[in-house]
Amino acid sequence: MTDPIVVAEGLHKSFGDTHALRGLDLSVPRGTVCGVLGPNGAGKTTAVRILATLSDPDAGHARIAGYDVVRQADKVRERIGLAGQYAAVDEKLTGRGNLRMFGRLYHLSRREAHRRADELLERFGLTDAADRPVAGYSGGMRRRLDLITCLILRPEVLFLDEPTTGLDPRSRGEIWDSVRELVADGTTVLLTTQYLDEADRLADDIAVVDHGQVIATGTPDELKATIGDRLDVVLEDPAALPAAAAVLHALAGTDPAVTDAGRLSVALPAGGFRLADIVRELDRAGVEAADVRLRRPTLDEVFLRLTDRKEHV
Repeated sequence: MTDPIVVAEGLHKSFGDTHALRGLDLSVPRGTVCGVLGPNGAGKTTAVRILATLSDPDAGHARIAGYDVVRQADKVRERIGLAGQYAAVDEKLTGRGNLRMFGRLYHLSRREAHRRADELLERFGLTDAADRPVAGYSGGMRRRLDLITCLILRPEVLFLDEPTTGLDPRSRGEIWDSVRELVADGTTVLLTTQYLDEADRLADDIAVVDHGQVIATGTPDELKATIGDRLDVVLEDPAALPAAAAVLHALAGTDPAVTDAGRLSVALPAGGFRLADIVRELDRAGVEAADVRLRRPTLDEVFLRLTDRKEHV
């Protein structure tokens, strides 16, 4: 179950003078969640559109379940689902009515469309609201309904393009639970998101995209390990800030970030630092610290480092 079901090799795509993709490569194993991260304009949505057969690449090729996304687009469409950034459901219909309508659009018989709608509503916790107009649904309920419309034909691969944009924490958690259920059943999910905690919690592997290329791949832990530990220091006296900053600069080779009065943070080079040694260096400089700790970096910090954005915490 580790053979790739989504493969992209050397994808290029331009819109006039704008190069959206510049040789993007991607490989996603079956039955996993791949999180695709990148700044705005990095090429994430363009890559998804090509993989979902909505746009053709200028160069390179891609396959879904072994089928070429350009030459065998019909075969690919039989095996994928796509949920965009905004719920694409009819507000005037009920939840049940929407699912039945989509079932018929997918050429299911009336009986099968009704059966599948009832099955999905129960599985994803929408039975109580099934016969209410979607106009009265919360944002999270609409997104869940939009998500399950993509599941009527049981896709092998589901593309989720920023599925929790604008949702409150409870609704985001409900979508995360739904995604986990899908993967447990064998669906492969390719997830683009700007919420780094979302990728950290859901993704088996992450691909970081910038300027139209994949610049880093790995599990969340593997990516965090590439930039070393993070050192956080809280000072007893904020007046000691210059001396503490000098110590941290000597250790890390870069200026620390001052997150608030008396608190400094800096990324350390990978390996070779012990907490006792750091405390000793602060003592030698006459710096009294209320707290000194080494921690793994967050995915946000990894993202900022990899995409060359100004680092902050």
